[in-house]
Parts: sequence; C-alpha cells; structure tokens
Amino acid sequence: MRIAELSRISGVPVPTIKYYLRENLLPPGELTSPNQASYDDTHLHRLRLIRALVDLAQVPVAGVKDILEGLDSPTMPLHDKIGRAHYAITPQRQLTSTSDAHDAATTQVQELLASRGWSVHADAPALNTLIETVAALRTLRQDHLVSFLDSYAAAVETFTEIEVAAVETRRSPDQLAESVILGTVLGETLIASLRLLSHESISARRWTSS
Repeated sequence: MRIAELSRISGVPVPTIKYYLRENLLPPGELTSPNQASYDDTHLHRLRLIRALVDLAQVPVAGVKDILEGLDSPTMPLHDKIGRAHYAITPQRQLTSTSDAHDAATTQVQELLASRGWSVHADAPALNTLIETVAALRTLRQDHLVSFLDSYAAAVETFTEIEVAAVETRRSPDQLAESVILGTVLGETLIASLRLLSHESISARRWTSS
C-alpha cells in the first residue's frame, strides 16, 4: 500500500507517519520509484503499536524509540527489553516530603521488598517513585494509606503473575517480547482505569445519598 492508504487505514496523518519514518520508529517502505515507497501489514502493525504507546500510555517519543529498539534487537535479553520499557514509562519524580518521612518511606519500601523476596535493581525508576510517593503521603499525614502497602504489593504480584503466565503462551520470541512490553506499558493504563472505575463504584455505594 502507498503511504496515503497506510494513513487512511491506521488513522494516522501522513505528516505524522513521515515523522516516525525520519525518527526511525517506523521502518522504511520498499522503494517502488525514486519518490514512492510501498508499505505492508508489518508497517501497519508497527504504526498501531507506536500510537498505542504514544496515545494510550502517554510515552514520550524518545521513550517509544528506546522501547522499539529493544524489541527489534535480536540479541538483547528479554529482561533487558522489559527494563527499557520500565525506564521509558516511569518518569523520575522528586515530590515534596520531609526528611523524616523520606527516611521512613525508604525503610518501609526496603523492608517490603525484602519480605516479598522481590529482586529489584537499586536504580529502578519505579523504586524511587514508590519511595517518593510513600514519603509524600506520610508528609501529608496520610499514614493510614501506606499502612496497607504489603496488601497492595500482594495484589499487584497476583495480577502480574497472571499477566506473565498469559504472555508465555506466545509462540515466537518476538511475539513473547512484544506481549510482555505491551503488558508492561499498557497494563499501567489498564490497571489505573480499573482502579478508578472501582473507586467510582465503591464511592457510589458508600457515600451517595439514597
């Protein structure tokens, strides 16, 4: 298909597709003339993948590039590909908290990881985000919300195990890698949406006047 048809089917404007081509997010088409190229279903799939990362997961283009480079690497271990996705979707945050709250949060999170036997790199961006979030809640006198951290972790571990088991059914290494990355990135959006819907439902039951 020509780029105009690729645009029509995908719903992505031609200028945006050309931008992705320039940034090497989308592989070049097959040249049919000096000024024309042909695209196929692999380009359509990659384009839809890019839009899912950009639009749904709100991953910056630079982060999308890192994720796709990992996916396209024939030698990078799957664990490292997942790590690229984690770094791409987890911005470094420095929240406002007292030093005492930050120290307490660091201790609490470290004890949580040890008790659950989680193997986490010290530089993992999500680790810093978790500590900063717990510290902010403590500073804002919301200690009751962080007292259930282990219960939160147990619930998260349960659905993460389900997610990993599901993607392991993929047949090829490429399919497995893409499923894990999409589960990691879009799973954040999925879980956040479900949590908000659950909050709305529980709020309606408990605090809406009859």
